[in-house]
Amino acid sequence: MLTSETIHPDKGGTLTLNEGGWQIGAILAVDLREDAYYFRGENATLMLQPVNAAVVRVKLLPDHREDKATTIAVQSEAFVPVASQLAEELECYRLMLPAITVEIRKQNAALAFYTAEGELVSDEAGIYRSGRGQYGCRKRMEPDSHVYGLGEKTGFLDKKGEKYDMWNSDVFDPHVPEIEALYVSIPFLLHFRYDKPAYGIFLDNPGRCAFDMRSDQESYTFQTTSGTIDYYFVHGPELKDVIRGYSRLTGTMDLPPAWAIGYHQSRYSYMSQEEVLTLARTFRDKQIPCDVIYLDIHYMDEYRVFTFDPVRFPKPEAMIAELKEMGIRIVPIVDPGVKKDPEYAPYQEGIRNDYFCRKLEGEIFIGNVWPGASAFPDFTDEYVRTWWGELHRYYTDLGIHGVWNDMNEPAVFNDSKTMDLDVVHRNDGSPKTHRELHNLYGMLMSMATQQGLKRQLNGERPFVLTRAGYAGIQKYAATWTGDNRSFWEHLAMSIPMVLNLGLSGQPFAGPDIGGFAHHTSPELLARWTQAGAFFPYCRNHSVLESIRQEPWAFGPEIEDICRTYIRLRYRLLPYLYTLFHEAHETGLPVMRPLILEYPGDRNVYNCCDQFLVGQDLLVAPILRPSTEYRTVYLPAGEWVDFWSGEHLEGGRHAMAYAPLAKMPMYVRAGAVIAELREETWKPVLNAEAQVALVIRAAQAGTRATGRWYEDDASTYAYEQGAYNLLEVVSAFDPGAVSLQLRYLSKGLPGRRETVAVEVNDLNFSPNQVLVVTPEEDATLESHGGSWSFDAEASTLRLVLPSTFEDIKIRAEA
Repeated sequence: MLTSETIHPDKGGTLTLNEGGWQIGAILAVDLREDAYYFRGENATLMLQPVNAAVVRVKLLPDHREDKATTIAVQSEAFVPVASQLAEELECYRLMLPAITVEIRKQNAALAFYTAEGELVSDEAGIYRSGRGQYGCRKRMEPDSHVYGLGEKTGFLDKKGEKYDMWNSDVFDPHVPEIEALYVSIPFLLHFRYDKPAYGIFLDNPGRCAFDMRSDQESYTFQTTSGTIDYYFVHGPELKDVIRGYSRLTGTMDLPPAWAIGYHQSRYSYMSQEEVLTLARTFRDKQIPCDVIYLDIHYMDEYRVFTFDPVRFPKPEAMIAELKEMGIRIVPIVDPGVKKDPEYAPYQEGIRNDYFCRKLEGEIFIGNVWPGASAFPDFTDEYVRTWWGELHRYYTDLGIHGVWNDMNEPAVFNDSKTMDLDVVHRNDGSPKTHRELHNLYGMLMSMATQQGLKRQLNGERPFVLTRAGYAGIQKYAATWTGDNRSFWEHLAMSIPMVLNLGLSGQPFAGPDIGGFAHHTSPELLARWTQAGAFFPYCRNHSVLESIRQEPWAFGPEIEDICRTYIRLRYRLLPYLYTLFHEAHETGLPVMRPLILEYPGDRNVYNCCDQFLVGQDLLVAPILRPSTEYRTVYLPAGEWVDFWSGEHLEGGRHAMAYAPLAKMPMYVRAGAVIAELREETWKPVLNAEAQVALVIRAAQAGTRATGRWYEDDASTYAYEQGAYNLLEVVSAFDPGAVSLQLRYLSKGLPGRRETVAVEVNDLNFSPNQVLVVTPEEDATLESHGGSWSFDAEASTLRLVLPSTFEDIKIRAEA
C-alpha cells in the first residue's frame, strides 16, 4: 500500500521541465552537407534531414557538432534520396520536400510545417532548455486537436489533456488512469484535427521523456532529461498515412506463425510436468481450442534461466513432444537476470567474456531479482545479443519455438526498481549510461531472443512475447499489457490501451484475459473471454494466489461461453491472419479504433468502449457487471448483426441486447470475411482447411472490397513470394450481385483446388450464375464451377476452380 511518502517533493516522480531563457537563437548561417541541412544558431545548430517525401528529421546539436547517429530503433533503409530545395525569404528559410514544406524562422529557429499546397499542419514556439540542460519542444495545439498513440498508456483513447512519462517501469500495482509510465515506452504521438492533415511526432530518445498535453490548452510539449531533441515529423495527411510513415521508420512486424495467433493459456505458475499435461488433455477433452501453454518462473531450477527444475519437470523433452502431438506448444518465460553462481554456465560465460553490464569504474552491476543476486547482459552490444540468442538453443533443441521475455524493463528489487543509472552500456561502440538508454533494454533483449530463435529454427517462424519495449519492438515481439487485475475497470481500460499500441506501430498486443492479479468472477471471465477473443494477442493468465480461471473453472455455463468465443476466434483465423499480413506489409493495426476508418465522424474521436477488427468487423464488449443492454455506435453505412442477421443503418447509436452468452458484434454489409467452414477446435490453417469467403448481402448500390491471404502458416517462404493474396470486390444491384475475384499474388498456385464463396441474406432467388467476360457471358458450370441456393437460409453458395487469375461472377434473379 502506498503512503504519503509517495508524494514527498524530493521523490522525483513525473518529469516536469521549466522553460528557461535559453533558445537556439537567431540563425547565423545555413550549410548543406550530404543529405542534411544545418541551421547554425547563436547557441546551437538545428539539423533538418529529409528522410523521404513526407518525413523530415529534426535534431538539435547543442555543441554545433555534426551528428547523424540514430538509435537502433530507426531503420537505416528508411532514409531514401529526396528531392529538396531550400529558399531564403526575408524572415525565414523554406525547405521544400515533395509532400511537405518546413519553414525555419530566422529570428529564433522555430519551425512550421506546411503541406506542399501551403496549408499549415503544425506550428511550434521552438526548442528550449531548462537550467539543468534538459531540452523540450513546444508545439501548437488547437481546441479541436486530438492526440493518439504514445504506446502503452492507461486512460481513454484521446490523450489530449493528459501527461505521460516514457520510462519503462515494473508496475504491479496500481494500474489506474493517473499512472504515467508502464512497461512499454513508444514516444510516438499522432495529432489529428477534423478536416485537417494529420501528422505524427516520433521523439527518438530512449532516456526518460515526457509528453505533456495537460499543462497548456493551447500547446503541447515533449521533453527529455538526457541527450538532445531528435524527432521525426511524419506527415499524413490521413491517420493511416502517419502510421505507415512511422512504420517505415521503425519497421513492421514479421508474420507470426499461425499458432501464435490462437488461444494461449498461462498461470503463475503451472507447477509440474503432470499439471501441464493434465491441462492440455483437459483442453482437448473439452474440445476447447488452445495452441500455447506457458511456463512461468517455477519451471526453472531455482529460477536460473535456461534450466528446467529436475523435480517438477523431470522429462521436459518428452512433455514437449507429447504436447506437440496434441497440437500445443510450450512457451517458457526467460528473464534477463542471470543468477550469480560460479557453477552456473551462463554466469561463467558472461564473466569470462565480459558480457554483463558494468559501471564506469569496472564493477559488474548486481541486482536482486527472482534468483537472488544476478548479473544482467549488456544487450546494447551486438556480441552479447548474439551470445544470448545462442543460449536459446537449450530450448529449441527441446522442441520449443516460442519464448516469453519478462522483467526486462529491466526490473530490479531495489529502491529505484531498475538498474543503477550510472551503469555504462557499450552501445555497439558508442558508450552511454543506463539513464540515457533505459527504454531500449527490453527491446534489445527481445531482438536478441528473436534473432537467436530465427537462426536455430531452420526457416520456421519463432514467437516472442515481451513485457518491455521501445519504438520498433513490433519487429521482434508481441506485447501484453502487464500485470493487470481482475477488475471490470481493467477490462474496459484494456481496449484503449491496445488500440493506442496499434496506432503506435505495435499491432500484436493484448491484455491478460480474466485479469492477472486479484480474483476474477464467473461473469467477468465470460465477458473478458468474449472481448479477448478479438484482441490480436489472446492469452488467459493469472497470479498464483488467485482462484483458477481456466475456461472451465466456473462450471458448464461459463465454460460453454468461453468455448463458443474461443472457437469463434478459430473460425475467423483466416480473416485475422489476413489482417496480420496487412500489418506486416503496412504497419496498420489489426484491432482499430473507429476513428482510423471514419475520421470524418466526430462521434468516434474518443470512442473506446468498442472497436473494429480490420475495417469490417465491429465488436462491442460488455464492460460492466449485470448488464444485458448497451448502446453501440454504428458508423456510416449498413451493418449486419453478426448473430441475428438483422440489417441496421449506420451513422447512429443502436441498443443491443446482450445476455451473458452474447457479445454484440456487427459485420459491414457487403464485406468479405474469410472464415473456416467447419466448426473447429483444433489449430488449423493448413491447405486442408476448408475456407469460405462469407459476404453479408448489402443494399443496392453498395460496393465493398476484401482480401484473403494465405501461406504455409509457419515458415519465411512468404518473404520470397510463396503466398496467395486474393482480392474480392462485391457489388449489389436490384435483383443481382456481382463478384470480381482477382489474385494479387499467386505464389502458391496449387495450394487448394477450389475457392468457396457464400453470399448470405440475399433478398432474391438467383436463376442463373454467369461468368462475365468481355467477349461473352457463360455459365459458371462451363468454367468448371458450381452453385446452389439455400432458400431457407437465403444463402448463395459458389464453388470456383482455383485456376483463375481474374474472374467476374454475376448472379441474377
